[in-house]
Amino acid sequence: MTADSYQPNPEMRFGLVLPSIGRGTSPASLEAAAAACVRHGWTSVWVTDHVLVPQGPEAGEYGSILEALTALTWVAARFDGLKVGTSVIVPAMRDAPLLAKQLATLDTLTGGRLIVGVGASDSRDDIEYANLGKSDRFARRGAYLDEAVALWRHLWAGRTDPFAGEFHTLTDFCFAPLPPQGAGIPIWCGGRSQRAVRRTAELADGYHAAQTGPEQLRERLPKIVAATAAAGRPLPTVSVRARVKFDAAPALSTRSAAATRR
Repeated sequence: MTADSYQPNPEMRFGLVLPSIGRGTSPASLEAAAAACVRHGWTSVWVTDHVLVPQGPEAGEYGSILEALTALTWVAARFDGLKVGTSVIVPAMRDAPLLAKQLATLDTLTGGRLIVGVGASDSRDDIEYANLGKSDRFARRGAYLDEAVALWRHLWAGRTDPFAGEFHTLTDFCFAPLPPQGAGIPIWCGGRSQRAVRRTAELADGYHAAQTGPEQLRERLPKIVAATAAAGRPLPTVSVRARVKFDAAPALSTRSAAATRR
């Protein structure tokens, strides 16, 4: 399939990014948001991932934030009809083997409702890497992400043969219980770089766009389609995370949060 022949599925599913950010976040606000999602017939809820951002402008948004997987687990336990996802989690800021266990546990406890959005993080996140004691990974964060995905799928598939990578070597290990979705837990790749496009085509099940308007997505989508065709893989799911301001007048640039199935 060529980029010109791509015809997306017209069915669109909507999700909501939970209010896990800011000093006003609380169990009540998370529950109210998830309940609104259910009430409107939307299908998924999402959390953002930061841990120790530096003081300054970024702290105004992410200085007060609930830990992503803990918040997601809390909501998932209360709303068993919703899919739950990360938008996005950064493997290089954490540790891939531990994340493999945490994500498998979350998939198990939710009965296979997990979607894992991943990203390599921005160039301005170097201080957060230093705060987490992972400065050495910052320059290789994309490579770490690629290996993390390979490691997760190795473990989630129930394989016990050795895994040898640049950052991890596993030779004698057990990994159980296996997640209900197995190695097929959907992994959606975020990012705006050409490497993110290639990663989507070669490794991921979906593309998760943020800070992306219709024009940028229109330009990026043919590149994803072409790269996916070159890799011999199925077309990915395409999702867009957008911030909607209800106090603003309608405009052509207004966007809604949506996920489109391939």
